[in-house]
Amino acid sequence: MAEVQAKTPIEGDERISNPGPGRKVFGVTLPPWRSPLAQVILVGFVCFLCPGMFNALGGIGGGGQLDTTVQSNANTALYTTFAFFGFIAGTFLNIAGAKPTLAFGGFGYALYAASFLCYNHTKNQGFVIFAGALLGVCAAFLWCAQGTIMMSYPIESEKGRYIGMFWGIFNTGAVIGSIIPIATNWNSPNKPNVSDGTYIGFLVLMLAGAILAFFLVSPDKIVRKDGTRVQRISHPSVSSEIMGLWTTLKSDSYILLLFPFFWASNWFYTYQQNAYNIYMFNLRGRTFTNLWYWLAQIIGALAFGFFLDNQKLSRRKRALFGWGILFLVVNAVWGGGLKPLIGSSRDKVEKEKNPQLDIYDTNFTYYLFLYLFYGFLDAVWQTYAYWLMGALSNEPRKLAYFAGYYKGIQSAGAAVVWHLDARKDSYYTLFGTSWGLCVFGMLCAIPVIWYRVHDTELTVEDFVTPEEKGEAMESVKETEA
Repeated sequence: MAEVQAKTPIEGDERISNPGPGRKVFGVTLPPWRSPLAQVILVGFVCFLCPGMFNALGGIGGGGQLDTTVQSNANTALYTTFAFFGFIAGTFLNIAGAKPTLAFGGFGYALYAASFLCYNHTKNQGFVIFAGALLGVCAAFLWCAQGTIMMSYPIESEKGRYIGMFWGIFNTGAVIGSIIPIATNWNSPNKPNVSDGTYIGFLVLMLAGAILAFFLVSPDKIVRKDGTRVQRISHPSVSSEIMGLWTTLKSDSYILLLFPFFWASNWFYTYQQNAYNIYMFNLRGRTFTNLWYWLAQIIGALAFGFFLDNQKLSRRKRALFGWGILFLVVNAVWGGGLKPLIGSSRDKVEKEKNPQLDIYDTNFTYYLFLYLFYGFLDAVWQTYAYWLMGALSNEPRKLAYFAGYYKGIQSAGAAVVWHLDARKDSYYTLFGTSWGLCVFGMLCAIPVIWYRVHDTELTVEDFVTPEEKGEAMESVKETEA
């Protein structure tokens, strides 16, 4: 069999070696928005306006309602459907493409905000729960498309930076979104629920995010700055794609060891938002802490993302040191959370005997900083998870499956913990399981990091254009004949 020779950027092929935005590729000037950076930024702004605003709404606690039951039931439905569709979202993405997948996902967020606006007047829990269930389907598609783009578009040396940049843009949405409830509820610090204006603001911005997704460029038109191309994803039958999920589990069975890590990654939101934030603060206080929670996420994601791209260390060392840093952050932050946990209970909230701290209270600052570090912990955890998955492969279809597994397992865990909150399990249960699962998930990930993370996953095929690959295969067939 003839050997297939691949052209690399350093061999002088202008079609590959001169691919930057504004330069010529195949004799055509490449517009700046067809660069991986521009596309990741665009996806970042879609998430800024959709899940970013969703996070701002959820970060208040109870979805803006003092009684957290309706939001907990809606989120149980949300993450149950998310868990199921997260496993098949990669199939939909490979068939429909990133643009419609991302746009469809965005519309579900708008409906969720609309359901709480309706609940403020009608107390219709059924509509909120239905909107939550539908959002689970939409969110599975949105996050699968986002994860695939974010992990497969950048070159290897910039994956951590792109992840951090995306996470910063995405969480800026939560920061800006947090200003909405602050502005609309500032003069009503002791009201139980947020105003209609809060929900209307979220609804409009989420709709804008869904529309923005239609401006994505298809992957086959993207050229990285090192000359490699995003591999074209073929569209086989649905049945073969479903089999692909199983094949990926068999061929990359090490991913099973990451499932506890995935399971823990959204579990702690419930304690942080619906227990700690609601128990410690009044309405004005918790809308204010919500702003700083998401601001800390931006700082954490950018700082940790740039560390994970530090070229002075090999990628293997960055994986190991990154695990160590995350392990220290997990235990330091949860250890700091023991103080406010002691003596806290749901009964005190219902009887209005909880601290009800306002921003002008003298002891407000400590508890604000703790909530800020809860946000920092989440950003570091999520950044490391995406970077680790991106370090395991460069193949877009495989990364789509990894992203689907991640969001599916993550959402299954979230569905369970939101159900625990809906049935009024104690704050001690939510706190203890959050800390314990974080530690357990990190310990299970050690073999994958130690044995499976290498300094590169590049192969010769990453430097071959689709046209060249077709010509090479034809040459091989002729030689064999």
